[in-house]
Amino acid sequence: MNMDLSRYQGLIFDMDGTLIDSMPAHIAAWRFACEQFRIPFDAQWLMSLGGSPTIKTAQMMNEKYHMDLNIQAVADTKWHFFETLEQKGDVIPATVSILLQYKDQKKVAVGTGCRRVNAESLLTITEILPLLDALVTADDVRNHKPHPDTFLEAAMRLGLAPHQCVVFEDTDLGRQAALSAGMDCFLVTDGAIAEFTSATSV
Repeated sequence: MNMDLSRYQGLIFDMDGTLIDSMPAHIAAWRFACEQFRIPFDAQWLMSLGGSPTIKTAQMMNEKYHMDLNIQAVADTKWHFFETLEQKGDVIPATVSILLQYKDQKKVAVGTGCRRVNAESLLTITEILPLLDALVTADDVRNHKPHPDTFLEAAMRLGLAPHQCVVFEDTDLGRQAALSAGMDCFLVTDGAIAEFTSATSV
């Protein structure tokens, strides 16, 4: 896809499924947690919630399946299994190449629904963390995607106005958050830049 990023001063990337192909590992961890707590497992539904913090996803499971589980216990079980996985995901070349190309020309941030300890671990393993000017995680905002808070916080930490930033996301949840923040958004699908949405056209 032909991209003109000249109008932007900041690039904000989602992490899971956008910079790092970690969604299969997350889904495997959710499968394990669902088995432990006898929760119906729906991989497609879980994929659609990419960008949602684990604890929030656990809460949505309670609501979806009319259960009354300890959501912290469910979330902890998912994360403990995720941490045991030797392969958590490789970088996605299409987006990481953009980050590398522009890191000396523009400010770069990651805005993720992961908790900070998990995000920093994954970004360190993939050698992305040192390239960033800012990192915003689930621990840094009260309202998560599709609310705009994650991306607004990232822009603030970059010292930029929302319209000066563009977001790269892989889920509709994340795209909604970007557009709500007043930021244009490139959607990443199957490891490729697939679609552009302007914040001024919605």
